[in-house]
Amino acid sequence: MVKRVLLLATGDTIAYSRRPAGVASGAGLLETIPPDALAADVVVEDVMAEPSWDTSPSTMLGLARRARSAILERGFDGVVITHGTDTLEDCAFLADLLAGRAAEHGGIVLTGAMRYLDDLSADGPRNLASSVTAAADPALRGAGAVVCLNDELHAARWVTMTDATSVAAFSSAPFPVLGRVAGGRVETLAEPPPRPPAAAGEPETDVALIKTYPGMDPVLLTAVVDAGARGIVLEGTGMANVPVSLFTTISELTEWGIPVVVASRCRTRQVPLEDLPLGTGLAGKVGAIGARGLAPSKARAALMVALGTGGPRAVRDWFGRL
Repeated sequence: MVKRVLLLATGDTIAYSRRPAGVASGAGLLETIPPDALAADVVVEDVMAEPSWDTSPSTMLGLARRARSAILERGFDGVVITHGTDTLEDCAFLADLLAGRAAEHGGIVLTGAMRYLDDLSADGPRNLASSVTAAADPALRGAGAVVCLNDELHAARWVTMTDATSVAAFSSAPFPVLGRVAGGRVETLAEPPPRPPAAAGEPETDVALIKTYPGMDPVLLTAVVDAGARGIVLEGTGMANVPVSLFTTISELTEWGIPVVVASRCRTRQVPLEDLPLGTGLAGKVGAIGARGLAPSKARAALMVALGTGGPRAVRDWFGRL
């Protein structure tokens, strides 16, 4: 039986041409791929979206929901989302968190391009063809959302954009690449990360992400809450360390029902703050929640979903199972 894949096309670099200037539709992108290089019947839906560097939480949530419903309710074998690379990993992780049972029944693959569609050796057509192959391949069942560029398949939880100038722009290091697309199929190379806890309720889109620095004024935290933020992610240093000047405010916000999650700008272990060695992760002593090794932007996506489960205690429990 021929596999069916839904293509959600959002424009951005993979679809841009400069001579003449224009943006290809999803159908136009498919026309750049020889028919015999497509591993499935592809149904195209063009989705209005902001440029990747400015993609709103509501747009990301909409893409995640459409991918999930395409598999669970519309019977597609997989979904491919074309997306700008700036926030590709953020959208992929949010789709992964919201996939639920859809992850067991179909592949969800996000892809993009580093070169414009009319550039010499444009990478978009191959990335799209490989992504369709991956989305239709049963090897990805249970893996959740993945990112596919340069024929590599990266787990949404692990992937990071590390180079804004190369077609080899994404890396999962120090974690392994899940697989590669070669010879018209997926070659599995590693086990995917454990599936995240089930999402419950509506995600909260108003979550602030603040980079910390020595000597910062804690009023920056209360200011975003006064502006409507329902949760805060702090980007700390080292093993999720933040300035001591913030501790009182973190404690107060936690008591007020505003969860504060601490991530790090560094790669860190996937353990709670309270399990870190003495002298590190001290924010956990005053109520902060550890990001379990997530990058700050992904911790923000996780907090958005966790806030749908309830207040600070429910959020803490959800992160404890992440």
